[in-house]
Amino acid sequence: MNISPDCISCIFNQALRVTKVLELDDEKSKEILDLAASHLPTFSLDKTPPSNATPLYEDMAKLLGTEDIYADIKRLSIEKALCLKPKCEEILANSVDKFLTATKIAVVGNVIDLASEVMYDLDEEVDKVLESSFAIDDSKALFKQLSKAKRVVYLADNAGENIFDAIYIDYLKKHFTHCEFYYFVRGNPIINDLTLLDMQGDILHTLANVVDSGVSTPGLVYHAMSKEAKEIFDSADCIISKGMGNYECLSTNTTHPLYFLLKIKCKVVSTSLNCPLGAIICKKA
Repeated sequence: MNISPDCISCIFNQALRVTKVLELDDEKSKEILDLAASHLPTFSLDKTPPSNATPLYEDMAKLLGTEDIYADIKRLSIEKALCLKPKCEEILANSVDKFLTATKIAVVGNVIDLASEVMYDLDEEVDKVLESSFAIDDSKALFKQLSKAKRVVYLADNAGENIFDAIYIDYLKKHFTHCEFYYFVRGNPIINDLTLLDMQGDILHTLANVVDSGVSTPGLVYHAMSKEAKEIFDSADCIISKGMGNYECLSTNTTHPLYFLLKIKCKVVSTSLNCPLGAIICKKA
C-alpha cells in the first residue's frame, strides 16, 4: 500500500505528537517540525507510509540525542497492558468460542499506536473490541491454516501489544501443538514499535522463538529483513501480521500465507479495506 497525500499529513502530525508527548519546549518543538517539513518533499508516492516515515524518525532521534524516542512511553504501555492481562485471561477462560475470543484479544492491544490518526483508550477498548464482530472475518480460514501449519510466524507491532500477543500465542500453542512459533520484532527502535530490548524478561521468550527481523521501519518491509528472518518468513505455513504498519507494507503480498489482525485507526487504511474507522479486522491476504 503506497503513501497518499493523507498519509503525508499524518506523518507530519506524528512529528507534532512527538513534541507533545515528550513535552518539548517551543524552540525544540519548532526544530522538530522544521525537520519534518524538510522531509516531506523527499517522500515518494511509490513507497509505503512506513518506508517514507523511517528516515524522518531516525533524524528526529538524532536531533533529540536518543536512539529510542519513546522508550519511557513503551515501558508505560507494557505496564498498563499487564494490568489488563488478568481480565483478558478471565474473559478467555469463560468464553464459548475460545479461538475467536483469543484472536480478538490479540487485536485489543492494537489500539496502542502512537503513529495512528485516531487515538483510543486501552481500558475502554478491551470490552468494546471483545464485544465487536470482525468487519472482515477470515478467522475460520485462519483456524484451518493453523490446523495444518508447522511453522507460524507472528509479526509484532507496538510495545504493550506483546502482552495480548502472549495470551493469544499461549492459547494457540496449547491447541495447535504441532506448530512452532516465531515472534518477529523490529531491528531498531522506531516510533513505539516493539524491539528485543523492550522484551527483556517477557514471557513470550518461553512461548515462541523471538526473532530480530532486522527491519527498522514501522512495518515489515520484506527486502529489509535479515537473511535469517527472511528464511524463517519464507518457510512459514502461516503468518499472522499485527497492526496497520505491517498491513501497509504487506497488503499487496500474494506469495505468503498471510493473515492481518488489526484495528482500523486511519482513513487511508479504512478506504483500503472498505471498512469504517474503528473496525476490527481478521483478513486473509
